[in-house]
Amino acid sequence: MASQEESVREFVAVTDVDEERARFFLESAGWNLQLALASFFEDGADDDIVTLPQPEGGSSVSRSAGPSQPRVTSFRDLMHEAEEESDEEEGQRFFAGGSERSGQQIVGPPKKKSSNEVVEDLFKGAREHGAVPLDRAGKGPSEPGRAKAFVGGGYRLGAAPEEESAYVAGERHASNSQQDVHVVLKLWKTGFSLDNGDLRNYSDPGNANFLEAIRRGEIPLELRQRSRGGQVNLDMEDHRDEDFTKPKVAFKAFGGEGQKLGSATPELVTAPATTQQDQAANEAQASASVNLDPSQPVTNIQIRLADGGRLVQKFNHSHRVSDVRQFVVAARPSMAAREFILMTTFPNKELSDESLTLQQANLLNAVIVQRLN
Repeated sequence: MASQEESVREFVAVTDVDEERARFFLESAGWNLQLALASFFEDGADDDIVTLPQPEGGSSVSRSAGPSQPRVTSFRDLMHEAEEESDEEEGQRFFAGGSERSGQQIVGPPKKKSSNEVVEDLFKGAREHGAVPLDRAGKGPSEPGRAKAFVGGGYRLGAAPEEESAYVAGERHASNSQQDVHVVLKLWKTGFSLDNGDLRNYSDPGNANFLEAIRRGEIPLELRQRSRGGQVNLDMEDHRDEDFTKPKVAFKAFGGEGQKLGSATPELVTAPATTQQDQAANEAQASASVNLDPSQPVTNIQIRLADGGRLVQKFNHSHRVSDVRQFVVAARPSMAAREFILMTTFPNKELSDESLTLQQANLLNAVIVQRLN
């Protein structure tokens, strides 16, 4: 007890406060004089002191039984507590070491956002950077409800019988380095998906850059790489209350090349077994048998054979249709014993008069089809 009175006198001598106020600081510091002085000069000298009411009952509790509740505080501490309660973004606060008025404050990690908040942030960021809500009934640039113009190649038919059919390349052949891309970003309860792809989790670190770009109103890098410098149209769909369901793959019709039945397309037949070397030798011999005059006009004739093969040979304009027949027989000796006709395409017409020259028959740079009878 004598040591406590001595501590009170020393505290009063240093701080020039009354004994009652000195006792408050010393009791709150566990009668540690140095700690009580540090608390006083930290904030006790400038702030008003509030004494908290004692619990009823009058029974005293030993200080060693457990951590004591703070008996002295300031208005500054009350304001700090109010700020901590109102701040929902910060993590939980912890105190390590010291007493009620000193020690180290430790702030835990920020509260983890729910998937609903993640989706809300993504839509908020998109709206702030100019995104416009669309009606669900509206169709996107690449949705099947909108008609598309044909952009492939094709043959331009001649206006007159003597005019040649010319192949015209489409836009797809003219430029394939850039392409516009339309992507649908679907935001689900636990992750997101692109078009009809797999689910990608919000918490996956590999998706962090993608989601951050969407928050900033930017097109993610992986989508820009798809377009190869073209335009990227990105639609966002809100499915935050739904579990991910991968749509069934829609039936896609065959889009390649094939043989049209019942037309002038050659009939496929099984040719006698010949080696590739023998066939190449026959074609070279047939090409050498054509008497070509370089000083006269020259044209290329493409011949589609009944066995599926193709031949391209140079002829003079003065060569006749019969010369083409002889060239086919020389290139495919197995056809010598078979009856066949030669036809044009676009329009389909049989070359019945083989005495006509290629120029007279309008076969310059043309395609001729062999058809078995």
